[in-house]
Amino acid sequence: MENIMTNRLDRGFYMYQKEFEDAAIRTLRSGWYILGNELKSFEEKFASYTGAKYCVGVGNGLDALTLAVRALGIGEGDEVIVQGNTYIASVMGISINGATPVFCEPDEYYMLDAKRLEEKLTDKTKAVMVVHLYGHSADMESICAFCKKHNLKLIEDCAQSHGSFFKGKMTGTFGDIGCFSFYPSKNLGAFGDGGAIVTDSEEYRDRIKMLRNYGSSVRYYNDEVGVNSRLDEIQAALLSVRLAHMDELTKEKKEISARYLEKIRNDKFVLPKIAEGSDHIFHQFVIRSKERAKLIDYLNDKNISTIIHYPVPPHLSKAYEYLGIKKGTLPITEQYADEVLSIPMYNGLTKEEQDYVIKALNEF
Repeated sequence: MENIMTNRLDRGFYMYQKEFEDAAIRTLRSGWYILGNELKSFEEKFASYTGAKYCVGVGNGLDALTLAVRALGIGEGDEVIVQGNTYIASVMGISINGATPVFCEPDEYYMLDAKRLEEKLTDKTKAVMVVHLYGHSADMESICAFCKKHNLKLIEDCAQSHGSFFKGKMTGTFGDIGCFSFYPSKNLGAFGDGGAIVTDSEEYRDRIKMLRNYGSSVRYYNDEVGVNSRLDEIQAALLSVRLAHMDELTKEKKEISARYLEKIRNDKFVLPKIAEGSDHIFHQFVIRSKERAKLIDYLNDKNISTIIHYPVPPHLSKAYEYLGIKKGTLPITEQYADEVLSIPMYNGLTKEEQDYVIKALNEF
């Protein structure tokens, strides 16, 4: 068996090659490459897809988070509760604005544990940032109730949850602002960097549109010190192609994950679980093992690639040493960081490759 990668982007391209190429050529021939009709069209389609009123395309997922926090007026002296086991970009979206991240432990589904939110609340808390990690939707009923009770803003990090629902409502549409990444490996991936926010608030939409374009609503007239963070025309055109196929792409990943869940039988692993009322689009298929290093070597010998999402939790990273959070403070987060392992999961993963991965894991 040739090497089975953790993710293969070329297969996703070849599935709709002509549509992608036609969209790229159409955009190149238009002569308009920034803030044009392709972006406007994609923003309208993506808002409709999520069920939000508005979408604003930005340069990447981190910019979406950073601009969302800024648009909500959160900054110096404010605290934002965020789960400890997220990718560091979630935390950077908070700290870049001068606010302080307050880490909360995850639950058994790797989501923000809503039962622990009260213990993190202070008079400085201004918002909760919930992360729908790996494509599983968090317990939005409990989290929304907590935010409403304490009059807090709610930001959703949907970088890994495009198309995932909680009780019939799509992630990104529960909070004040939903933030998306279109990094190429995402379920809705571009062919370079890209991101977006969705919101039902015209005020937040207009502010982020202005901030993403140098703080300018009218060309050469600048209201604030903004940034340059615009989803470009080619990426918007290509994303529109993939968006039109999202239902079938999501269905395929769910079918692959269902085979994994049914056929992987080895008590050395903890397989992912899906909470009642939640949806899982399996951006990643994440198992846990106390013998992870040994397992990685074993799978490498069988030409099966894996990746750790994520080996260093943000509170123990060098970037956040200044917070002074010691090892052992977040034991569940730290345990997950020591044990999680993502196995091959992508559109175009063949049944033969799936069976090979299943057999290898069962024989470990």
